[in-house]
Amino acid sequence: MKRAALVAVAAFSLGAPAAHAACPPPVQPPAVKQVIRPRWVPDVLVTEYFPAPERWFAEKLVRAPGLQGRHRRDWLYSARGLAMQGEGIGADGRLYHFAGPYSLSWRNRRGAKTYPCRRAPGYWSNGRPARISGGAIFAPGASLTLAYWHDVAVDPRMIARGSSVFVPAYCNTPSRGWFVASDTGGAINGRHVDVFRAPPAKPWSSSALRGQKIFVVPPGFRRPANVHC
Repeated sequence: MKRAALVAVAAFSLGAPAAHAACPPPVQPPAVKQVIRPRWVPDVLVTEYFPAPERWFAEKLVRAPGLQGRHRRDWLYSARGLAMQGEGIGADGRLYHFAGPYSLSWRNRRGAKTYPCRRAPGYWSNGRPARISGGAIFAPGASLTLAYWHDVAVDPRMIARGSSVFVPAYCNTPSRGWFVASDTGGAINGRHVDVFRAPPAKPWSSSALRGQKIFVVPPGFRRPANVHC
């Protein structure tokens, strides 16, 4: 499961029930076939995720289970903080991550419980979440060893972990378009890869590219010399 996650990803992993009276009936993720030989894959959604910087938050400083010192309350518990993103960068420049439990539920701005609906990503049963209910635990450090612009989250049903993934739209990044499938996520389904990147200069701004063509090299195969920027 992806632990350093884009907002939509952690939303599914942290919600309690997948279905709710106000939600459409849940459906299974789209059926896919795993890439077993190097090949181009068309019509792929490419998104980005990053650890949430504490400097983007402004609520009062509070203590939290598992952490030393005090941190911004909204950075810890809000729908854009550690509890949703999975990982964040503290005001001290260090990495921190959400450590569970994953059964906690979300509440809207009125304090009522709200659940993510799997049929419509981004839709919540009782209004958009504002913060997680009590009981969250945090820990210092990263939950996974990932490098900016070198790793992606994938659906392992389609792209096996450890695969090399070439994304032509990212030729201007340090990896020159080549990434390693090192992470997964509840909202990364089918033809969707999520690029791990450094936090953008403008808070919460990131790219989402549809209809992309990527090249996938499963574990055990070499990256072909003729696939490059």
